[in-house]
Order: sequence, then C-alpha cells, then structure tokens
Amino acid sequence: MSFHYVYGPVNSWRFGRSLGIDPIGTISTCSFDCVYCQLGAIERLQIQRQIFIPTEQILQDLQLFAPWDVDVITLSGSGEPTLALNLGEILAKVKEMTAKPLVVLTNGTLLNDPDVRAALALTDRVAVKLDAVSDEQLRRVNRPVAELNLGEIWQGIEQFRAEYPGKLAVQTMILSAWNSQVQSDYINRIKQLVPDEIQLNTPSRPKPLTRQLDGRGNNQIADCAYPVNTLKCVDADYLKTFADRIQQQTGVLVRWKISQ
Repeated sequence: MSFHYVYGPVNSWRFGRSLGIDPIGTISTCSFDCVYCQLGAIERLQIQRQIFIPTEQILQDLQLFAPWDVDVITLSGSGEPTLALNLGEILAKVKEMTAKPLVVLTNGTLLNDPDVRAALALTDRVAVKLDAVSDEQLRRVNRPVAELNLGEIWQGIEQFRAEYPGKLAVQTMILSAWNSQVQSDYINRIKQLVPDEIQLNTPSRPKPLTRQLDGRGNNQIADCAYPVNTLKCVDADYLKTFADRIQQQTGVLVRWKISQ
C-alpha cells in the first residue's frame, strides 16, 4: 500500500468533516505510547524534533484533494505532529493554499518550546491531550519518554493557553473509572486552565498490537485480521455523569462520546 501524507476525509465527532495531514510519515513517532493508541504500538518514541516529511511533498499530496470540500484540515496522523520541525511552514502554506480552518491534535509535551507555540498560533483550533493528573497516572496511561513529567507538561499547556489566540480544547480519554479525588484534581486543573471546551471520551475499539495505517482515520478495526488488545473501559453512564460534574463545577462546555 502506498503511503499518502494527506488522508480522508474522515467524519470527526469533534470537528465535522476533516481532511487529515500527517507530518510524521510511515514510521509512527511520538513522545507518548498511550495504552489505547489507535495506531498500535508506537514504533519510535522520542522528544527531539526533526523534519520527517518535506513540506512540498505534503502540499503535492494536498493538491490532489482540491477543492477541499471539508469543514477543517487536521494535523495529526502517525504520531505527535509538533515533533515535525517544519510544522509552522506546513501550517502557513496549507492555510494559504486552502483557506480552510486548521486544527492540530497534540499531546502537549512540546508546548514548553516557544517555536512550537509560535507554529500553533497559526491554527484556528488546538486540542491538547490531558489523560492524567499525576505522574503515576501519566506513566500508566500515556507511557511517555523517560525525561517527561506531568509538571513540565502542564507548565507548557498553561503557557500555551496564555498566549494562544485560537480555540483551545482539552481532549481526555478515560479507560477505568476515576475515584472522587482524581476527578476533583482534574476539575481543579480545568478551573486553572479555562479551555474553550473539553472533549471527554473513552475508546470502544480494540487497540492494534502493531502499527496499522488505518488507525489515522476513524475506520472500524474490530473485525480486522491483525492482532488486537481489547480494552475494558467505562460505560456511557459514567462518562455522562462525569461530564455533567465537570461542566457544573467549571462552566466549561463538555462534549463526550464513546469513541468508535
């Protein structure tokens, strides 16, 4: 199968009809190796930025989708998009070419870098991951590179929030039920950050054990031939109850869904 750096469009419950751009490429690369990752096991775990895909190659792939009959163009794909050293150039040229709203999905681990924050300032919306409120939870769920800790990640998220002119969403994936203290800690962080919205969800799809290209989109994988790990997650009642508590105590809009 040939690899395309632009893919979709996919129907996103958060953003509508979304055309995906993958600035990472054939080898999945991220600063997290989340236990639920729809890409499967991350092949390269790193925090160092580099150019993975030349900007011109992405623009060539994007041209094939003209006239871009989509609601948004989303950078995510095969790992953490802020690892791409040419992220700012990609965003600027894609916006110039398409005039479409730009979204970036990020795990927030590089938001301490002013160059990353400057690049993301070119977007219309950013969704930043927040699955943990303690280092123990971070290690268990997100499995980051060794040098990362929650305090530094959170500091970067707060700094980004203070500077960012666009809409900021917090995306939180919940697998097992959080006790009352963990819920309270999460709500207190949301009160500090005051994002524009929270996207609360839990995965219903099995996790591939190896890298799977179709994980970049929203395809169903339950019946696929490759090996998967079935995740035991919270149900819709739990998610709705927690979403209501967050919204009541913070005033921040909470949207929730069991991911398909």
